[in-house]
Amino acid sequence: MKKNVVALVLTGAMAMTLAGCGSSQNTAAPASQASSEAASSAQTTAEAAASTAASADSAAAAQTTPAATDASGKTFKVGIVQYVDDASLNQIEENIESELDKVGQEKGVTFDYADYTYNGQADGTVLQQIASELISDKVDVIIPIATPTAQIMQSATEENKIPVVFAAVSDPVGAKLVSSMDAPGANITGTSDALNTEAIMNLILAAQPDVKKVGLLYSTSEDASTQPITDAKAFLDGKGIAYEEKTGTNNDEVSSAADALIADGVDAVFTPTDNTIMTAELAIYEKLAEAGIPHYCGADSFALNGAFVGYGVDYANLGKETADMAADLLLNGSDPASTPVKTFDNGIVTVNTETAKTLGLDLNAVEKAFQPLATQIVETTTKQNFGE
Repeated sequence: MKKNVVALVLTGAMAMTLAGCGSSQNTAAPASQASSEAASSAQTTAEAAASTAASADSAAAAQTTPAATDASGKTFKVGIVQYVDDASLNQIEENIESELDKVGQEKGVTFDYADYTYNGQADGTVLQQIASELISDKVDVIIPIATPTAQIMQSATEENKIPVVFAAVSDPVGAKLVSSMDAPGANITGTSDALNTEAIMNLILAAQPDVKKVGLLYSTSEDASTQPITDAKAFLDGKGIAYEEKTGTNNDEVSSAADALIADGVDAVFTPTDNTIMTAELAIYEKLAEAGIPHYCGADSFALNGAFVGYGVDYANLGKETADMAADLLLNGSDPASTPVKTFDNGIVTVNTETAKTLGLDLNAVEKAFQPLATQIVETTTKQNFGE
């Protein structure tokens, strides 16, 4: 996989060499006129009939040959734009690419994403530059990963109407990407990792029935966190459980926010599908665990990076489904405006066994408490990325 990481300041114009497209050329041979005053009318008639039959055969061949060629061998330029490096988004990108390769082999086409794959490193200016680059390259479709990326790509394609198939947007309607989940209404559709916040709150209560105060750790710059945090507050208010909010927009701020929650004496911490906190998880998980504070989060990648529990959708499957939607659009001409956004069942609970041990929790007891609330329980240990 080739990944292009774009620097904040572009020092020169980037030139991308586009693959040449094939063209068919029709050549017509001039008909020879053989006249003979001595030729009989019967011979003339026979020759004319033979000439007509030959011309018909030639025309049929000219019509069938291009059709056979067009059935395979076509190359589609696919722009893939990741918001930032983190375990979840990396997993999604890898599965998009592997599924495009698989479909390409099955259909006899090529999805060229290697030349058009970028990572914006959570920088809006860089993402705008990437959008301009992809538009200049005349890609056939853009696949943005995560809400901020999708918003920038949507805005950039409003006039040129390049199709956009987003991945892992938690609230597509709230983010103003689509008119509705069933009928997006523009050149955009995709997959959503909408979070069941109440389910995570119930996991907290299952593992810690005497919880008195919950910390809410998130970034105000992440639209994906807005609704889950609102839902968490409503749930906790309804249960009479206190909460403390702390936010951060970069690793240093997130680390300071975690320190503040520890000082506030919270019993547990909740984070939704927030990429800003995700990128900082490896830097904060130990201090939370050593303080005896379990961190419950909205994706399995958090648990992979050290959080006690990650909950949500299967991001590997989400990546594959995103690729399939993009392929369907390119191969079958489906319309993004009328293609429903695809959502996925929550219910997979990922538990970090090392962190559970640091917290002094009985893993068997915890998993038994989670069992009625989960479709699947997965165990993991701390790593930076899946597959390591």
